[in-house]
Amino acid sequence: MTDASVKETFSFQTEVGQLLDIVAGSLYSNREIFLRELVSNASDACDKLRYEALTNPSLAQNADEFAISLAVDKKAKTLSVSDNGIGMNHADLLDTLGTIARSGTGAFLEALKSEEKGDMGLIGQFGVGFYSAFMVADRVDVLTRKAGEDESWLWSSDGKGEFSIEPGERAESGTTVTLHMKKDAKEFLEESRIRHIIKTYSEHISFPVRLDTEALNSASAIWTRAPKEITEEQHTEFYHHVSNAFDKPWHVLHNRVEGTVNHTSLLYVPSMAPFDLYEAERKSHVKLYVNRVFISDNTRDLIPAYLRFLRGVVDSQDLSLNVSREMLQSDPKLAKIKTSVTKKVLGELKKKAKKSPEDYAGFWQNFGAVLKEGLVEDPALRDRILEICRFSSTKSGDLTSLSDYVSRCKEGQDAIYYIAGDDAKKIAHSPHLEGFRAKDVEVLLLSDHVDEFWLQHITEFEGKPFKSITRGAADLDKINDGEKADDAEDEAQTPDLAELIAALKLELGASVKDVRPSKRLTDSPVCLIADEGDMDVNLERMLKRHGQLQDAMPRVLELNPDHRIITKLADRAKASEAASDPLLRDAAHLLLDQARIADGEIPTDPAEFVRRLGSVMDSAL
Repeated sequence: MTDASVKETFSFQTEVGQLLDIVAGSLYSNREIFLRELVSNASDACDKLRYEALTNPSLAQNADEFAISLAVDKKAKTLSVSDNGIGMNHADLLDTLGTIARSGTGAFLEALKSEEKGDMGLIGQFGVGFYSAFMVADRVDVLTRKAGEDESWLWSSDGKGEFSIEPGERAESGTTVTLHMKKDAKEFLEESRIRHIIKTYSEHISFPVRLDTEALNSASAIWTRAPKEITEEQHTEFYHHVSNAFDKPWHVLHNRVEGTVNHTSLLYVPSMAPFDLYEAERKSHVKLYVNRVFISDNTRDLIPAYLRFLRGVVDSQDLSLNVSREMLQSDPKLAKIKTSVTKKVLGELKKKAKKSPEDYAGFWQNFGAVLKEGLVEDPALRDRILEICRFSSTKSGDLTSLSDYVSRCKEGQDAIYYIAGDDAKKIAHSPHLEGFRAKDVEVLLLSDHVDEFWLQHITEFEGKPFKSITRGAADLDKINDGEKADDAEDEAQTPDLAELIAALKLELGASVKDVRPSKRLTDSPVCLIADEGDMDVNLERMLKRHGQLQDAMPRVLELNPDHRIITKLADRAKASEAASDPLLRDAAHLLLDQARIADGEIPTDPAEFVRRLGSVMDSAL
């Protein structure tokens, strides 16, 4: 319980304190963004109350007169930003102005510390814009009253580790943020400076922003205007407003659809990956409006999860204003809007990929792994998504589409070959690739976690099956690399490994499923593969890591018949009693561990690995 007559003092959450140290102690060249952030917060507060008033009109007696007011007191050296929106109570103040209630805070702070002065993008990008007020103020007061409640509260802080909350006096719901300006921030008390900032950053705000009685913005919803009337600068500032970001949008999609369900969408693809892109909730950040009335900023089923990088708004004239957010989720009209918007976005991305492949490669680096989730989650649009997917491969440094890959297939190549792993650089140097490189056969390099899962749903493309080069036979003999080979001559030159293979099988026992000569190795002596029909190596590794698989299947150990180590061991196996040869027995385990290490794993028994390695080196020396 809170004693309404007592002033309480609290310490900021550790992360907030660190943030304020960075913000308050820095002289950023674009400190003016503090006003953009406060006006944006005030606009959101008005939006929220207007929505709540749809079902409870008593909360907002002046629902048609929402506005944001700015006031300057040069004598007191204060600037105030007021709104008549939803307001806050005691608990809200603690939750929103004392903590950063988001995951990834540590990473955010590290990124902010490393930023060069003059770049405040991360402040907005992480959605903690209120704290930017301390760039220009040495004290901030927040007087607020929540709609529907009788108590008012005054929050105050100098940004140096603590804040206080005490009862205040406010006649109506809403919030007034008063900034006691620093000596070096007097410019923000000049009316001409304030007008310029609002025109630059807040022209798109759909509520009047007033200085005294003068409206400084047009107060019209930007998405209702004709696309040709909106400048690039206006798009950038509206994107900043809806996304809490500070980068420029990579692409703008502005569409008006008239038909079964009328709706307008103004969507932006960021040029930088947002902090929360991989959070477990996978929330949408596209705001839903109905007839320009804000409904929700994370409506489920408005935008599919695999397009969650999008920022912007969707406004429909055909959804009911009185529908609850819960009922909205199952509204068939919303499902139609979702399908329409999704198809439009995928179509625009396809155009972009074709027209500007280098530019599209930047987008793919940021959001490709997220977009590929749609290959699993959206069967109806799977073909459209696959069209715009791009992949790294052994062919060149450029990304490739599947169609282009198929067009480059060698004569006799009846599969799309790929290798999957966690680390793109490691799999690019895998010994499994050696035989394919020797025959100039292109292999896709898949390093996103989602790759293993969509490959369970899509097994072929344009008649060619997907085939992992770490599972089953390599099938390289039938591929024509442009050079005529004499198969009989090759067979005659292949060393006889029968005695060595028998010795290795006997010594390794159940540790391997089989031992056999390899057609995929040219430089390395050994590699491990999954047998045909078994689970692929990388998928097995992922499932084990997440506790979904306990015991792994033994793999096949392949030997390079042309490698000097293998030929020497084969000769030794023929000339000695292999079962009693200590060097052959140690070599069997060392070869197996070498293959594991090449796959990024560790020897099953490091101590024995060291002993055997020392023993073999001793024999060699």
